[in-house]
Amino acid sequence: MSYRLGVDVGGTFTDVLLIDEETGSTWRAKTASTPSDQSVGVLHGIDKVCAEAGIDRSAVAHVLHGTTVATNAILEGKGATVGLVTTAGFRQVLQIARSFVPGGLAGWIIWPKPEPLAALENTVEVPERIASDGSLIQELDEEAARVALRKLRANGVEALAISLINAFADDVHERRLLELAGEELPGIEVSLSSVVLPEMREYERALTTVANGYVQPQVARYVANLSAKLTAEGVPAELSILRSDGGLSSADAAIKSPVTMLLSGPAGGVAGAVWVAEQSGHTELLTFDMGGTSTDVALVQGAQARIGRETKVGDLTVRASAVDVRTVGAGGGSIAHVPELTRALRVGPQSAGAEPGPAAYGKGGTAPTVTDANVVLGYLPAALAGGEIDLDRAAARAAVQTIADAMGLESAEQAAAGIIDIVNENMLGGLRLVSVQQGFDPREFALVAFGGAGPLHANALGRLTGAWPVIVPPSPGVLCALGDATTSARDESARTVLRKLDDLSAAEFAGIFEELATAAADRLAAQGVTPQEITYSADLRFVGQGNELPVTFEPADGPGGLAAKFDGEHERLFSFTLAVDHELVNARATVTGPRPRVSPTNLEKGDADASAARTGETPIYVDGGFVDAALYDRLKLKAGNVITGPAIVTEMDSTTLILPGHAATADASGSLLIRPSKEA
Repeated sequence: MSYRLGVDVGGTFTDVLLIDEETGSTWRAKTASTPSDQSVGVLHGIDKVCAEAGIDRSAVAHVLHGTTVATNAILEGKGATVGLVTTAGFRQVLQIARSFVPGGLAGWIIWPKPEPLAALENTVEVPERIASDGSLIQELDEEAARVALRKLRANGVEALAISLINAFADDVHERRLLELAGEELPGIEVSLSSVVLPEMREYERALTTVANGYVQPQVARYVANLSAKLTAEGVPAELSILRSDGGLSSADAAIKSPVTMLLSGPAGGVAGAVWVAEQSGHTELLTFDMGGTSTDVALVQGAQARIGRETKVGDLTVRASAVDVRTVGAGGGSIAHVPELTRALRVGPQSAGAEPGPAAYGKGGTAPTVTDANVVLGYLPAALAGGEIDLDRAAARAAVQTIADAMGLESAEQAAAGIIDIVNENMLGGLRLVSVQQGFDPREFALVAFGGAGPLHANALGRLTGAWPVIVPPSPGVLCALGDATTSARDESARTVLRKLDDLSAAEFAGIFEELATAAADRLAAQGVTPQEITYSADLRFVGQGNELPVTFEPADGPGGLAAKFDGEHERLFSFTLAVDHELVNARATVTGPRPRVSPTNLEKGDADASAARTGETPIYVDGGFVDAALYDRLKLKAGNVITGPAIVTEMDSTTLILPGHAATADASGSLLIRPSKEA
């Protein structure tokens, strides 16, 4: 008997989910994260969940891990010193960048331009030139290349990125530079643009390749350290890392291409949310993952998460496939403050994190946080994470009282309610980014709320968005770990085509995508994975346009079907189409392995009466005053039970708040479906 183990490391908690591969049975655990060495928290969680399941560590065959190591390296500016090799005449490709400045009118005056990940003094040119059609214009000057590489060695670069102007058309010169780098800079990891991003646009390709090199040493150290510790602690498991697009890659593949895992953590949550929501019959979703440090939101159509062609982390935007997740600096640890200048309450983006954490955690934190506000309002039980953390209510009240004093409010409850209202509005802004701003009406979607703090705010977010039902999955606090454990291995191949669709025959069109699918399938097979599903997408534009749109389609539809799909997407986003030719810019094929077996939760059938699960009542502060809220133990609920608000539903890894005027129905799949009372 073997087991799969999903691990999600967050800023505050590390979540672990264990799955029996034969029966699909699951066990869960939640433990405090250890930022100084994340592997310590991971191993603690593994011990805890194995004890819960009554098994030895040696029975774990696969460890599937969603990690923020690459993300944090970018956000904290702690990546490697990267050297960049480019074509003569393009040394300042990263400095010139694109003529786009974020912000409104006169934003360019106050916007601090971020420093490139590869400094100009660590950027060198080599004489060579390949035309955009792949023809040779100038041979690579190998002696000049050696001189340039020696300069980088003298500068002490820790990683090397090679991005030549038209390497997407022919990578012969990049391959030769790779060989020369092995001689001149032995032991240095090298990223090739023709491997990392074999597509046109020299700036995006160079930036993505440099970003790959920037995070590569740190990711390599973390993965190697975790693998070694797992082996040393008697966990002889195969380690896989979650990609930004929701698929899995082997540890070796993750080390070679870490730019594909910048959104590894959030992608696991979306995958888990889709799996759970399908069990209750919902496929059109807004997902809302609120943890201790931040909130991640995404939109799902037809049980498929929207995959974007860009990954955004802080000020960095790279070209890598990723679940279209938007992150808001709003979590349970977000700190509330009142600036002296404005005297207006602000919440976040600063966070108390895992150390010292909110004041209520009793670890030395004194700043008022969202968690402290929830404690003051009476929404949280006496302990969190199955007894892992005991809450200090007096410390929470003292912290929130500083906000009340600064604003001249009568009570800590009023200040706490203000903190909750503001953080809810902040998260609403994130949900609007993935829905309204993309042309979708949130009222046409269900809202899936998870993460340790998500279910506390879910009902309020449903009220703000009009997205019903609000779905609170079973074990919402470890749903990201469920997503890690239930996803499949994945690989992707891409190439630039730059041809009018009308100039491509049906056979030539199909041949392009078949070649890409074969290449991706072969790489998966090399990892011991049997390819099971293939999806095709293309970046298309009207001839003469400067930007393109990604479109998913079936090659059997032919060039005409792809053009029709593109017209529909263009009409949805921009309300018009053009009567001109279509141009195929980039083609992609994504190959996915088989999905692991997981048994869904099946609640015992009951009726609307939930009194058997009721454990008492407690006063809570809501809508400007105190009311008595019923307390329920989620583990005692049966399918069909209806809980009328105000109420609080407790479980090991999360707490769900049901507001007055709303009711939650326990679905047979284990989820709580919250709706306004008249609809429930």
